[in-house]
Amino acid sequence: MKNVVIVGNIADNPFVEDIAQHMTQRIDYSDMISLKTFVNSEFCPRFILDEDNWDNVGRKLEGKQILLVSTSQNDISRNDLAFRNCLIARAAKDNGAEKVTLLEPDLYFSAQDRGPRPEHGVMGYKRDEADFKKFDGQPFSARLYADLLKASGVDEVFTIHNHSTSVKNIFLDRFAGNFHNLQPADVYAEYLVGTDIVNEQSLVLCAPDKGALPFVREVHAELKNPSIPILVIDKERADERSVSMRISDKSDISLAELAGRDIVVIDDMVRTGSTIVKACSLIKTGAPRKIVFLVTHFYTSQEGREKLNNPVIDEIVVSNTIPQILNRDMQGRLRKKMVVLRISRWIARHLGQNIGTKTLVVRPPHYIEDMSSKNPRWKGALGPLFNA
Repeated sequence: MKNVVIVGNIADNPFVEDIAQHMTQRIDYSDMISLKTFVNSEFCPRFILDEDNWDNVGRKLEGKQILLVSTSQNDISRNDLAFRNCLIARAAKDNGAEKVTLLEPDLYFSAQDRGPRPEHGVMGYKRDEADFKKFDGQPFSARLYADLLKASGVDEVFTIHNHSTSVKNIFLDRFAGNFHNLQPADVYAEYLVGTDIVNEQSLVLCAPDKGALPFVREVHAELKNPSIPILVIDKERADERSVSMRISDKSDISLAELAGRDIVVIDDMVRTGSTIVKACSLIKTGAPRKIVFLVTHFYTSQEGREKLNNPVIDEIVVSNTIPQILNRDMQGRLRKKMVVLRISRWIARHLGQNIGTKTLVVRPPHYIEDMSSKNPRWKGALGPLFNA
């Protein structure tokens, strides 16, 4: 870690602290950079260098790799966080940094992954007139964000479980292949078989739509149990809030065969929870023993908490890519059925293999289970540090 400097774009972010700890940075990341905001509201980051040394001014980061960790934060908009990234990257390069790597687990503007013209986004399907019209008058924001990061000095980008074909194509192109979309399938498989959340003998994996299916298959492969069936739900969206669902012909198992089984519905993200609750309601008609919703990026909106509190979902497993989900107040009533997997160890392992710290050894387990004592499965085994 001698030549790697880990910083964040906000102060007091537990996610950044975890990454720095697992990558053996001994100095607190907040002591590596000053995140100043002037009276006129302009943001001006400053790397904290040797104030008494007047030698090599503007070049004190020469030979250093900067790892900038950026996550969503309730009190700062994603727009502000995105521009903070650009300014921090520029500060690094303007002071001689050899390389700037951005770790942004929930990549900003990914939902704006296409625009109103055919050249605006290469999707995994043929876009129709309605799809182009949906973006009429809007910017192609995902491409603009990639362009801004590149122009600011970012050399490499890491994200987690981004299923947008367009975003992946954009970032791979802009960063000449130095874009890494880390897939946590191995972590989720490790958790499903290593805990008492489900019975592997009765397990069914479910893709709530065709976009989720490739990742569900990755988790299935990591489980190394070909007898586990995959349930696929076909979803047709009439508008932003209205969808119809049915069990797909591509499923390995029928609705009638779900009785008494444990179903794990897997998706990359959830905002309002409307479609997931509808999918789980359909599954519930098959009389399963348990329905678990496993999701990587969880937005803690009041609407989402209220909808996901629906009894059709027995338990929710999320990662800490959006770290405020660790806050019990953010979990609200969902705390009684929510588990957060802190996956910073797993991320540090991947980073160590890519940014010049190949000697870093991070042993399993690659997650830390965090749950409230309100959850019936809580046993207190991890102690007060991780349970409350």
